[in-house]
Amino acid sequence: MTRKLGSSFKVWLKENRLFFVFIALMCVFRSAVADWNDVPTGSMKPTIVEGDRIFINKMAYDLRVPFTHISLVKTGEPAYGDIVIFDSKAADNRLVKRVIGLPGDTVSMIDNRVFINEQPSNYKIVDTSNTVNDYIEQPSHASSKQHFVRTSNTKRAFDSFNQVTVPKGHYLVLGDNRDNSADSRFIGFVPRREIVGKSEHVAFSLNYDNYYLPRLERFFQPLDPEQT
Repeated sequence: MTRKLGSSFKVWLKENRLFFVFIALMCVFRSAVADWNDVPTGSMKPTIVEGDRIFINKMAYDLRVPFTHISLVKTGEPAYGDIVIFDSKAADNRLVKRVIGLPGDTVSMIDNRVFINEQPSNYKIVDTSNTVNDYIEQPSHASSKQHFVRTSNTKRAFDSFNQVTVPKGHYLVLGDNRDNSADSRFIGFVPRREIVGKSEHVAFSLNYDNYYLPRLERFFQPLDPEQT
């Protein structure tokens, strides 16, 4: 009986080997090449909203050993304005934030206005209400991307911080929803080794407040406005 079961199991494995090879390759692909990430919070509003699934390019900065953080080859470096995904040891969670300061930069914030190397970012208001304001933020660096940010009309203690210098091998990151984001103001600088990829597009989106129906208008949409 045992011999018969063993023989049947071997036949079953042989008949389904292509399926198992496919599953293994898919796992490797999602670990080292590309994946998507669920965004359950509003810390990156208005750029990313709750229910978005964003594409992750895991080869944007490194070619890694699958299922590890071991980098085989560096393929790039995070740049100003990049939306990065990182496994934060400080927060004990995977987070999605925007790169604001590079290694060696000095960064400060005064009433939600970011200063990079003592140069202020520019802001153009695009929407306002009784509670929040949406802006397009254009950092002073010519290479920086313009992007949306959101602030509240209520003054908060973390709207400002004194000038800090980003250490070597680290990055300063902020959420676009500046008054509702656990970012470098709370978890500190992000080590380069924790960054697992970069995102530029929404894969698909579900509306948590409307029976998880798909938001078709957000499918495959770029995260940042086109550069002008």
